[in-house]
Amino acid sequence: MSTQTHRLTITEVTGCDACAVLRVSGELDQSCETYFLSTLAASVDAGHRHLVLDVTALVFCDSRGLNCLLAVRWLLLRRDGKLILAGAGRRLTDLLVGTGSSELLPTRRTVGHALLDLPPAHRPVWPPTQTPTSAPRSTPTPIPMPPGDSGLGDPTRQPPPAVPRRHPQDSESE
Repeated sequence: MSTQTHRLTITEVTGCDACAVLRVSGELDQSCETYFLSTLAASVDAGHRHLVLDVTALVFCDSRGLNCLLAVRWLLLRRDGKLILAGAGRRLTDLLVGTGSSELLPTRRTVGHALLDLPPAHRPVWPPTQTPTSAPRSTPTPIPMPPGDSGLGDPTRQPPPAVPRRHPQDSESE
């Protein structure tokens, strides 16, 4: 299911009885707050106690958007649930830190990492799986993972060593 206003799109990526993963893209400000709140309230009314918002494509969020996120958090806390943001960019992270909201709105690097904050029984399947005939158009097709790769990455894995590059000035002096 995907709903959209001219500046904001909210798409349900996957879900289970207790949790929904929603992709939020575009701009979250005063012009979209009613749409944002009503769409997320509908998800909570459908029984989702936990919401994971994939905000990697959220390009703008001002104080009104922040108030919307805090309102949804408050609603979920009253239902013993959580709101977790996944993939927050630099601007959203700066807004959360600058307002002291980073303690209230946890952010994780990926949706997979965010889902690890939930009890196992409340986690939807990730990455989402679907049959080709039942796949709605707004739901992305999962990228196949190599065998043994959970898609979460290995937090203990070190990056490969940097390859030294030669500059044109270096070759002239040899």
